Amino acid sequence: MPQNVPDFDELMGAAQRSAVHLEMRDQYAVGDEADDFNTWLATGRRDTDPTSEYWAPWVDLISRAVARGVVVRRARIVSEPVTDYIRYEHASTDVNVAAGEQVRWLPRRRAVDLMLPGVDLWIFDRTQVLFNHFTGVGEWSEPAKELRTEPSIVKQCSDAFEAVWERAIPHDTYEIH
Repeated sequence: MPQNVPDFDELMGAAQRSAVHLEMRDQYAVGDEADDFNTWLATGRRDTDPTSEYWAPWVDLISRAVARGVVVRRARIVSEPVTDYIRYEHASTDVNVAAGEQVRWLPRRRAVDLMLPGVDLWIFDRTQVLFNHFTGVGEWSEPAKELRTEPSIVKQCSDAFEAVWERAIPHDTYEIH
């Protein structure tokens, strides 16, 4: 189903009330963070400077959304013990929180009775779902994104996100295992 999917920045910029992100993979291999991930693997150090070239665009985008009243929430479902990639994400999540995101973590074993979408997604204002498609190794697939607006799909995804959110552990109290 070919479609013109608006740029993510456009979708976030148009959000008026909420933007929620559900992440369910234990490993991503997207090009824009490969160097940072490899540096972290080699040194154990992660860029956590919100003004750095790596973080500034994201921090600006989220900060602007939050400033206009958009509630931005991110829930990550993770296997335990966690992968190196999840340790890497956890090491910099304070930047997401400082930008205005609320972040929670749900151990996969606590999600077994939840009905979840098959892929990661963003939901904007409970009216649009942006599905993110990845290959088995965590790279973007083609097409990488799919935007859906059917009320039944939006409701199913919103209900799934809220069920995860209710069970998930706030970032400041989640301990990596």
